[in-house]
Amino acid sequence: MIAGLRALLNRFPGLKRLLRYLLQALPAAGVSSHYVRLEGEQATAESSRLRAAWQAQELPARQRELVERQLATYRHGESVDVFDIMVRALRDLPSDVRGLSLLEIGCSSGFYSEVLDIAGFGVGYAGCDYAEPFIALARQKYPALRFDVADATALRYADEAFDIVISGCCLLHIPEYRAGVAETARVARQYAIFHRTPVVLGQPTVYYRKQAYGVETVEIHFNEPQFLSLLADCGLEVIATYTLDESVSHRVGAANRTYVCKKSTP
Repeated sequence: MIAGLRALLNRFPGLKRLLRYLLQALPAAGVSSHYVRLEGEQATAESSRLRAAWQAQELPARQRELVERQLATYRHGESVDVFDIMVRALRDLPSDVRGLSLLEIGCSSGFYSEVLDIAGFGVGYAGCDYAEPFIALARQKYPALRFDVADATALRYADEAFDIVISGCCLLHIPEYRAGVAETARVARQYAIFHRTPVVLGQPTVYYRKQAYGVETVEIHFNEPQFLSLLADCGLEVIATYTLDESVSHRVGAANRTYVCKKSTP
């Protein structure tokens, strides 16, 4: 039976990739669940109430359990879609990234430093996150690297402090996301990358309350034209877009994208 299943999977590589993905996701069952759409004042109130959700002490270990499985897969040369998109975005930049300085905002436990190392980029990586428990774990995992506790909407770094700045799937949890985009642009010298950004099409920006690793939090799905306009207002020119997933019908739908931007010169 096992041999027959193996033969079937080898005949259909797409099915094999899907099965591998589902198996990788098993420890993270319920990573994001119990979505409830928020309207009007409810969105504002819940965003305020759950502002400190990602400071929860139990979150880093829960997320790291999934991350370790993904990293193990990636080290063996297999595909992990969220890693692949980031690697592709950096490889496609007009400039050679070797030796450039790179800051990841919302770095969690710093695992993307390992992804970039496996990919052989040779960048000068630094990470920051507003959650002290995540930064404590990052410093434990990667003691040779720099990690700072920092608010994405009020960074303490100098203007143009880093060649590349990655906003690492954190804007969706930040009610003051406009300030987060402006700060990302301010501290970037050459490029800003907004990784894994949930957007909606044909509808206004949507707010949800959800469970993330068992902790209640708010997630924002941005109206895409408005988000692109915000990037332009902050002096960022989108030079590439990578789509992780998309579902659109009659010009209404949703997508998860990574936007690569070049810093505009005054």
